[in-house]
Amino acid sequence: MINPQHPLQALLEKKIAIIDGAMGTTIRTYGMKEADIRGERFSNAGKDLLNNGDLFSLTQPAMIGDIHRRFLEAGADIIETNTFGATSISQSEFFVDDPREHGGRKDPEFYQKIIEDASLSSLAWEINEQSARQCREWADRVANDTGSPRFVAGALGPLTVSLSNSPDADDPGFRVVTFDQVRQVYAEQTRALIAGGVDTLLVETIFDSLNAKAALVAIQDVFEQDGKRLPIMISAAVGRGGETMISAQTTEALWNAVRHVKPLSVGLNCSIGPDLMYPFLEELAVKADVAVSAYPNAGLPNPLSPTGFDLEPADMARYLGTFADEGLINIAGGCCGNTPEHIAAIAKALEGRAPRRIRVESAVEIAG
Repeated sequence: MINPQHPLQALLEKKIAIIDGAMGTTIRTYGMKEADIRGERFSNAGKDLLNNGDLFSLTQPAMIGDIHRRFLEAGADIIETNTFGATSISQSEFFVDDPREHGGRKDPEFYQKIIEDASLSSLAWEINEQSARQCREWADRVANDTGSPRFVAGALGPLTVSLSNSPDADDPGFRVVTFDQVRQVYAEQTRALIAGGVDTLLVETIFDSLNAKAALVAIQDVFEQDGKRLPIMISAAVGRGGETMISAQTTEALWNAVRHVKPLSVGLNCSIGPDLMYPFLEELAVKADVAVSAYPNAGLPNPLSPTGFDLEPADMARYLGTFADEGLINIAGGCCGNTPEHIAAIAKALEGRAPRRIRVESAVEIAG
């Protein structure tokens, strides 16, 4: 039996799909303060929460919905859930005392307690499910208004821990977490995102390829155990040498490490601007036999810029237009520093431009 082609795959064969911009950058333009993210629910939290942007999905849902709306109206075909750090491991940074401040250390025993903490697990689930529902609502609303399908990508970020490196220079074999612990929190996140109604799962901003492998194993576990499959998107963050920044895996090596999951797309995002990303994207476009995505930062950080990054909407449109002219991309957008105005400029610049050609035999077919 041949499974029907997923609608997102069909879209990628017709056009360069537009993915949204930077949630964190756009949140900052709303001028939110510590009291705004806390609300009544988290008013007694012992740590500052303002940098916990995922939490806004619970305390300021109207703002998050407005951001999704703006990106969709700017031309985004795909919007991401506000779940970059929505795992119990990442949320523990904001709700659990750091043992290092009291002479202890973070280690697998510490993180096992984090994983078994019912309140953290419940919070992570709620953030993922609610963020997915918020995205779903706006994607469906704009799709109905425009007659053009819009898709929701469940974002699984890189975590605040590394499986590849030791934080202890005197003990290079030490790891703060185990592969199975990372796998478990990603499985929980995957299930919550699916419960919220996402169309695809996006393992993104990969600094540590072993963390990403754990996420991909977790996703496959969930698919097999729960009997539901979705397309998988993969996007890595690379340094100036084209390597993942913690595990130092080259672009080609990363692709070879993940291609067995038959992803819908593989690509690069964040970390460096579009000019620096170009040669590594070019290499990936040659090697990969699936759709290729690119959503780079708006240049390098610049604290004097309104967005915190150098490049204006017209600059991003020009660079992404070059990617399209060179036949490198199937999905385009922006990461840090990219507002709805940036995405609107990118969408306008890429309108009518042909997507990178994907070999027919690599087309992803997913059962509903």
